[in-house]
Amino acid sequence: MPVWLQEYSWRQTGSAVYLSLPLRGVRITPASIFCTDQYLKVSTPPFLFEAILYAPIDDTSSTAKIGNGIIFFTLYKKEVAMWDSLTLPNANKEKLQYLRENAVLKAHEKAKEETEAKKVTKQEHKKYALEATMKVSLEGTLQDVNVNNYELIWQLLVWKKQQKDAEKLNRVQKKGELHQEVQQLKEKKKEKITKTRIPNEGTSETRLKPTKGHGSYSMFSENLKEEQLPAPRSAATIKIDFTPRVFPTALRESCIAEEEEWLSKQAEARRTVSTDLSELDDLKEEEKNPDWLKNKGNKMFATGNYLAAVNAYNLAVRLNNKLPLLYLNRAACHLKLRNLHKAIEDSSKALELLTPPVPDNENARVKAYVRRGTAFCQLELYTEG
Repeated sequence: MPVWLQEYSWRQTGSAVYLSLPLRGVRITPASIFCTDQYLKVSTPPFLFEAILYAPIDDTSSTAKIGNGIIFFTLYKKEVAMWDSLTLPNANKEKLQYLRENAVLKAHEKAKEETEAKKVTKQEHKKYALEATMKVSLEGTLQDVNVNNYELIWQLLVWKKQQKDAEKLNRVQKKGELHQEVQQLKEKKKEKITKTRIPNEGTSETRLKPTKGHGSYSMFSENLKEEQLPAPRSAATIKIDFTPRVFPTALRESCIAEEEEWLSKQAEARRTVSTDLSELDDLKEEEKNPDWLKNKGNKMFATGNYLAAVNAYNLAVRLNNKLPLLYLNRAACHLKLRNLHKAIEDSSKALELLTPPVPDNENARVKAYVRRGTAFCQLELYTEG
């Protein structure tokens, strides 16, 4: 659930409204702000601010300045008047929902109009550039002739293009004729080689020795190489040995049995994936992989989008509830979102799965203890922490 912001300050003049919204401790970007003529929304997880304004504003000239954990809005009124309040009073749920949907629809239409306007402007720029290029190209040809007839200019350009196309076609035809001549020469050469190798049908096979010496070459060497093909290789079996796993602990302090048990538990946990969920019908194949979802959640956590990271970890846990890193990473997200009881539950579940305690999972166990202790201390349960 988002945290609704109720603390803000505002003042007004006859033509503008000045709104100050404090948002300390979170990252604020221009993408977090959505504004239309009568609707203002600021969404930066876990905080949310929404206002249906008392009267319409000029959203194109209104501004928002971000700095020192505060967003300062300057909203210019469409009509000069003094507002009784910042938001629309006595508005029921249905009216608020209608105004909210209408604002989103207007924003989509405005974005579409801006895109179309950009396309038209781009086409006009292209047309202007083409006309300028045509004028420049004709300056050298028509220096002494004053021509104001655009049809004549266009015909001249078409004639130049036809001349270039005709020259290109002639070059292609010449290349084709040259290629045909080369092919005919090759075929004649092959016929001569065949006649030289088999002078008479009844004669016995003759072996031709290539001439020796520097720079000598036999025209029959290539044919002889083609005839003397190597025999197929015999079948064989290749034996593969895997490098044995070496644990870092000393032999007198070794816990090989526990480490082998930990490795087997991890291998079995990665094999147990539940694919019978109804939510998986619309997902791609890689999106049904818990490891892929874990990496996706890690990226979301790194960008500060903790709610999206929790959703990714939730689906990964539903697919495979035996991987301790999923609970461990989700506990970190709950700490950021101040869901302290859930952070304690996920840390405890991760510690249950991180058994038996071996050097291979030591770092993960330390993180689980730290996150659970942090949540206890933030709940002022210092003994448990």
